[in-house]
Amino acid sequence: MKLLIKQRFLSWFDSYDVYNEQGAVAYVVKGKLAWGHRLNVYDPEGNYLGAVREKPLSITPTFDIYLGKQYAGTIRRRFFTLIHAKYDIDFNGWSAVGSFLEWDYEIKNDDGSTAATVSKELFHWTDTYTIDVQNPSDALCALMFAIAVDAEKCSAG
Repeated sequence: MKLLIKQRFLSWFDSYDVYNEQGAVAYVVKGKLAWGHRLNVYDPEGNYLGAVREKPLSITPTFDIYLGKQYAGTIRRRFFTLIHAKYDIDFNGWSAVGSFLEWDYEIKNDDGSTAATVSKELFHWTDTYTIDVQNPSDALCALMFAIAVDAEKCSAG
């Protein structure tokens, strides 16, 4: 299953539209005013699905993930890494490794198989990512990883 994430061009807070392979809206992500990034994810009908919330006082970039109103886990960038950005994801048994330029990421299952890949598309007015998810039931969690990484890049740059 593939998803295309497009950041909205004119918005006060981070907002994204997420499209499926047929070009229909699959998810809508809306940023909220908060200390640190807070991104809420909705289905196309506006039903709340979950949130990505940055922990602003962390030593390394850290984001709490909520599925519905339930805490699901944390995405944390590793402090000491050579060459490639690495993330620990303490739910789904996932971990992630970024490319040298940190534009592409591979999310791995605990058995070493690929759960999803996230690739940044270049030459767009706004941040645009493609997510290729092996299991469609993992699409929401892979989306949350991608928007957490984009939020981290926004804060760093």
